[in-house]
Amino acid sequence: MAAYADVHGGIKTALDAFDADTGHYPKGSNGLLELFQQSNGTTNWHGPYFNSPVPPVDPWGKKYLYDCPGKHNTNGYDLFSAGPDGKPGTGDDICSWTE
Repeated sequence: MAAYADVHGGIKTALDAFDADTGHYPKGSNGLLELFQQSNGTTNWHGPYFNSPVPPVDPWGKKYLYDCPGKHNTNGYDLFSAGPDGKPGTGDDICSWTE
């Protein structure tokens, strides 16, 4: 599934590259934007970390949801798609954490 590949592959790879360069994952709920544009105070940024000029969307046309520090991954980030129903917290979510 494309959303699983994004969450556990492409976006994860970009986040890990950002972390390797800067020493931390992008902070907050808008952190995915830092993969495209350097924010004030971020040093050693070597992005953009995607070829696309905008963050990817899930297969249902919705933004991926991101937060750092995460509620599930408190030492890292939470990244997920709300799935086909578009509602976060339901059984069809595709998550970066194990439930």
